[in-house]
Amino acid sequence: MTNKGIQQAGRAVVIGGGSGMGQAVADGLLAAGHEVIIVGRSEARLADAVRELGDGKLTAIAADVSVEEQVSRLFDTVGTVDHVVTTAADTTGVYGPIADYDFATGRGFLETKLIGSMLLAKHARLTSGGSLTFVSGIAAYRPAVGGAMVATVNAALEGLTRALAVELAPTRVNAVSPGWVVTGAWDNLTWDDKAERLRAMAERLPAGRLGTTEDIAAAVLSLIGNAFITGTILHVDGGHRLV
Repeated sequence: MTNKGIQQAGRAVVIGGGSGMGQAVADGLLAAGHEVIIVGRSEARLADAVRELGDGKLTAIAADVSVEEQVSRLFDTVGTVDHVVTTAADTTGVYGPIADYDFATGRGFLETKLIGSMLLAKHARLTSGGSLTFVSGIAAYRPAVGGAMVATVNAALEGLTRALAVELAPTRVNAVSPGWVVTGAWDNLTWDDKAERLRAMAERLPAGRLGTTEDIAAAVLSLIGNAFITGTILHVDGGHRLV
């Protein structure tokens, strides 16, 4: 038996690598021997991540993936890489009833998560057989009241994943779809009963707990590492779609 379907360590760019799921992905890639470039909008957050992750095979570049000129410049700087992962999502003001939704604020989620992913697909310089991995989410399957933007963007991102897997072949394009994961993104939500909602969801899930950033990172690494997976949505949701 051979391991021809298993990818070896290479160079990887992680968008959103300064915190949360992105930082966990970067940590996992470093542990697997990859050279990693983390990218984010906040230079301070990137600097903190570099200190936490160590500066061995790690570098950081500030860029906003919703701005095409910055995405193009990013890949002019880093050149050809083997893998690109994006966890970037601006969740500021993303929830709200559609009748009075503030698109001026909430569209940042659309621009970072969906448009940003398309810009990465356009400008990333990937080796033959390399990979592009997105992060969608459970809202595409279990939308919440007031969550139209989140549900729409995540569903669209999964459609984009399948389209790009065909268009960009042999580059492999996949997505991880997390359920409720404990990250700092919850801090941007203004729910009065946030703690109670999180506790109730943990009890409801077949897995009996909420997800961790390490759970998501492990899923991303599994997609990166298997050269025979493309056009796939990998659900890491603790069974959320079943309840």
